[in-house]
Amino acid sequence: MTFVVTENCIKCKYMDCVEVCPVDCFHEGPNMLVIDPDECIDCTLCEPECPAEAIFSEDEVPAAQKDFVKLNAELAKGWPVITEAGTPPADADAWLKTPDKLKLLER
Repeated sequence: MTFVVTENCIKCKYMDCVEVCPVDCFHEGPNMLVIDPDECIDCTLCEPECPAEAIFSEDEVPAAQKDFVKLNAELAKGWPVITEAGTPPADADAWLKTPDKLKLLER
């Protein structure tokens, strides 16, 4: 099993989760982070660190966001690994509770 970053991360991209990951399985895209399922060791450390509550275990991803399981695996192949937290976008808090952000995902 792996952990999955879901829609709440889009345009928020807080990076608290990156700092606690012992295996560097996070990958950074233009406006979202994803987890490489081949690298994740299911340690559970990232989930409580996410202020956007965007990280779920694969078995607990909300039904409406199941596509993010495949999306994390796909995007992790092309996005660079991130090992240190950077600065989230200046307007991250404004996007925090915005629904239906998938259309805003930048690849």
